[in-house]
Amino acid sequence: MNSMFFIPGHWEIIVIALLIVLLFGGKKIPELMKGLGKGVKSFKDGMREIEDEIKDDNNKK
Repeated sequence: MNSMFFIPGHWEIIVIALLIVLLFGGKKIPELMKGLGKGVKSFKDGMREIEDEIKDDNNKK
């Protein structure tokens, strides 16, 4: 298969999940996900601010 992107199957996802649990432990995973969620929210807020600035600049012209 000549593909640029690797799309993991069921077994690959299970192995990756098990490795994450082994590396970080069950108690750290919720903290990691919470931090990831905050990061994504911050990124989306920043993108929204940039879009608003671009729209405001276009309306002023």
